[in-house]
Amino acid sequence: MEHARLATWIDLYEQAWRSPGTDWLEYLFAPEATYTMGPFGPPVTGLDAIAELWQRERASHDEVFRMESEIVAVEGDTGVVRVEVTYGDPVDRHYRDLWIVRLDDEGRCTSFEEWPFWPGKGAYPPGSPSAGG
Repeated sequence: MEHARLATWIDLYEQAWRSPGTDWLEYLFAPEATYTMGPFGPPVTGLDAIAELWQRERASHDEVFRMESEIVAVEGDTGVVRVEVTYGDPVDRHYRDLWIVRLDDEGRCTSFEEWPFWPGKGAYPPGSPSAGG
C-alpha cells in the first residue's frame, strides 16, 4: 500500500460517514471485510454487518463532527492512522483513536481495527462495563 492510497481511503471513509445510507461501504470495504471497534472487541464480518454497525453507531449522517487524521506508518498492505474526532457544536464528545487498516489491491479495506480512547476515561467509553462504571 502507498501512503497516498491510504490517505484517499481515509478521506472516503469520512465522506461515507457524512453521507446518508451505507451505499459507500461497497467502495470502502471488501465483501468479506472485518471491522473491529476495539482491540478486544468481536469483529463484524461482511458489508451487511458493517452497514448495520454504522447505522447503529452514528447519530445521523448529518451530525456535526470534525475529524483530523495523520498516517503514522505504512508497511505492506497495512497502515496505522492516528485519528482525532470531536462531535457537537459545542463539543460534547472527543475521541482519539488509532486505526489499523489493511487494504487489498483495489484499495478496499479487508480489515479495520479501531483502538479508541476518551479523555479522562482511557480506552473505554463512560459507563461501559470495562470502565468499571
